[in-house]
Amino acid sequence: MELRTLILNTIKKQGQVTTADIVGQTALSRAYAQRFLKNLVGDGVIVLMGKANQAHYIMPSKKGTSIEKPLRIHRIMLNKDLSEDKVLRQIKEESAIFQGLAANVSSIVDYAFTEMLNNAIEHSTSKKIDLVIAKTATDIRFTVADRGVGIFNNIMKIKCLRTKMEAIQDLLKGKETTAPDAHSGEGIFFTSKIADLLNIKSFEKKLVFDNVGQDIYIKDVQSVKGTKIDFVLDLKSKKKLADLFNKYTDDSFQFSKTAVKVKLYHQDVDYVSRSQARRILAGLEKFKTIEIDFKDIKTIGQAFADEVFRIWQPAHKDVKFVVKKANENVMIMIKRAQS
Repeated sequence: MELRTLILNTIKKQGQVTTADIVGQTALSRAYAQRFLKNLVGDGVIVLMGKANQAHYIMPSKKGTSIEKPLRIHRIMLNKDLSEDKVLRQIKEESAIFQGLAANVSSIVDYAFTEMLNNAIEHSTSKKIDLVIAKTATDIRFTVADRGVGIFNNIMKIKCLRTKMEAIQDLLKGKETTAPDAHSGEGIFFTSKIADLLNIKSFEKKLVFDNVGQDIYIKDVQSVKGTKIDFVLDLKSKKKLADLFNKYTDDSFQFSKTAVKVKLYHQDVDYVSRSQARRILAGLEKFKTIEIDFKDIKTIGQAFADEVFRIWQPAHKDVKFVVKKANENVMIMIKRAQS
């Protein structure tokens, strides 16, 4: 097949094409493929989006005055200095996947995507992470795959378990984690509850959460190194993150709806993870002022502070943040995140 035709067919099929896609489908060198793509860009046949390892090519709009953003994004990323919030932000800027989504659906996908990508970044030890996210006529879905140690193997090692089935049973308990000093283990638990379908495949086992059919089951599959997460949610879903969190979490924090205050008040709860921060902040973007009360909280984790004060707060500049009764240890973590 002519190279130009191959490139255009690939874009038509998956919404975009990368140099790696062409190299993988042909016997061409990377340098030649890049040169050919560059020439097509110069001729106005395709459009370059992103830079460096984020570079990919899409079709220009028919009118030629604006770029038609794709409904499917595929990335193969080096797992070095990756930040899940930045990856999500780039996807939103470069695609039409999140355009027109209902607020509740968008917030669910934000949460699930960043949680699953963060797991791959921090736990897999994989050099590369492969992700796909797309919007179809009926649903929004994503895949996060790595070629690392594997989630079930990781749980086996950390928890000193004998088999993958024991690891899966441990995972099904909910709120488990292989890094208790840095994570609460809530990410997979809540994602498995909010998805219409969540598949977790690692080596020869596949764990399926089918919330439409109200079933959870385990399958033996062809062994593949690492972990692959598949998430699906109906575009018309009426689910809300806040409802889920209220149903499954304890009262380690409470809200005063009249004054819009968030009071963290359990001394025996460690506020350390991004998942905890995302859970607490879910739905608060609609308020103009948020007061967070840290009374009796001895310290907070770097990931918790980073999620609240470096990622969430700057992304919601119209919301005023007020920190109350934070001790020296808490303030150090907050200022570090803000800087």
